[in-house]
Amino acid sequence: MADWARAQSPGAVEEILDRENKRMADSLASKVTRLKSDSDFTSMTGLLTGSVKRFSTMARSGRDNRKLLCGMAVGLIVAFFILSYLLSRART
Repeated sequence: MADWARAQSPGAVEEILDRENKRMADSLASKVTRLKSDSDFTSMTGLLTGSVKRFSTMARSGRDNRKLLCGMAVGLIVAFFILSYLLSRART
């Protein structure tokens, strides 16, 4: 490498090193972005898993909770339809 470096002008060597540095920095940035998205996915999976466990526990715990759960489900469905109706009216 010493012979190759002596044959090149200092500006050319610096340019080659800058290009290599930029390429490596871009590679590192893409790896960091990928790791962040994996971390976000893992935390979202944990949140959903916890919600499903709480829902299952509540559904198995007795008749009173089933009534409450059923009422909440119906209420959410009704609220969804009312909201969608209001949004469709607001657009026209």
